[in-house]
Amino acid sequence: MKQFKTLIIAIVLFFGAQVATAQTKVGHIDVSALMTTMPAMKAAEAQLTKLREGYDTEYKKLVAEYQTKAAQYQKEAETAGDLLNQTRSQEMQDMGTRIQKYQDDASKSLQDKQIELQKPLTEKALAAIQKVARAKGVQYVLDSTVGSGVLLADGMDLLADVKKELGF
Repeated sequence: MKQFKTLIIAIVLFFGAQVATAQTKVGHIDVSALMTTMPAMKAAEAQLTKLREGYDTEYKKLVAEYQTKAAQYQKEAETAGDLLNQTRSQEMQDMGTRIQKYQDDASKSLQDKQIELQKPLTEKALAAIQKVARAKGVQYVLDSTVGSGVLLADGMDLLADVKKELGF
């Protein structure tokens, strides 16, 4: 009798778990692949590349000027007086500091611009993912981008439907 009760409980738990599992739909999407194929993302990347190239050009000018002055001061160091050499040394240190500050500012500016450009695209993609998932009755959507922690993604792939929703 005791074994029969245990068997009945096990059967009820097994079928109860099956029903609960059957009601939950899980989908997945490679968000990275979606974002890189968005036409607006390609335009944003082109804009960032142009900005980066402008910063790189200016940085190279600053470094070239620094190297030219350093070579000139090095060549003239023996004939210049100690006071002039100290002044030049301080000038070179200040110039090096300005170059480093420029590089830091440019990097921060690029990062801020990237966030500014990508935020509306990310929000648009997320809204499309949610719309498609709800239309398909999916309760959970996992990011199947490589390295995102998803080890197996055999469920419903929403990438094609989300691209269609976004119009590309």
